[in-house]
Amino acid sequence: MSTKNQEREPIFSAANLKLLTGPLNLNNPITVQVLGICSALAVTAKMKPAFVMALSVTVVTGFSNLVISWLRNGIPPRIRIIVQLVVVAALVILVDQLLKAFVFDVSKQLSVFVGLIITNCIIMGRLEAFAMANKPWPSFLDGIGNGLGYGMILLIVAFFRELFGSGTLFGFQIVPESLYHMGYQNNGMMILPPMALITIGTIIWVQRTFKRSLIEK
Repeated sequence: MSTKNQEREPIFSAANLKLLTGPLNLNNPITVQVLGICSALAVTAKMKPAFVMALSVTVVTGFSNLVISWLRNGIPPRIRIIVQLVVVAALVILVDQLLKAFVFDVSKQLSVFVGLIITNCIIMGRLEAFAMANKPWPSFLDGIGNGLGYGMILLIVAFFRELFGSGTLFGFQIVPESLYHMGYQNNGMMILPPMALITIGTIIWVQRTFKRSLIEK
């Protein structure tokens, strides 16, 4: 076996797996890096649009990282941001058209926020910090990992906002009618944007309470 094959890193090595799992916990893009907050506030009143946004950002982040990593050695430094924006914009347009074709109702709910994925700090941050300096496969995993970390927070926030604000999850009634007959009422404040910020703040507080190392950074 050649030295080149001996030195080849396994596809799912410990380092590569860390790229997937790190953003789910100690390096979460929303709760630790404080990126992508705007869309987290805007699309988390319901689980369905939050899930679609999470999936869209994950796909765009993963594949934009992959493409930019492939092209990194041929991109002139002076136009690297322009190239990155073109790649991200092309992927966002593709995702937007797919959403309109297959989940048009959700696409209408997300409105302009799908198009604004191009300005998501997480995507541009990973392109600059990782994809421009690493090989395609680790860059792809890094993009997927950060997209999943972002999506996890969106779904957690949407879970509590929809459940307590509307009594439903993914549009299905969860709170039994008997509770409403006994006087229970949905908390209308939960579907207002400020409650998204409060919920994210609570998640950050809980995470940093149990992970003291984050406070020391």
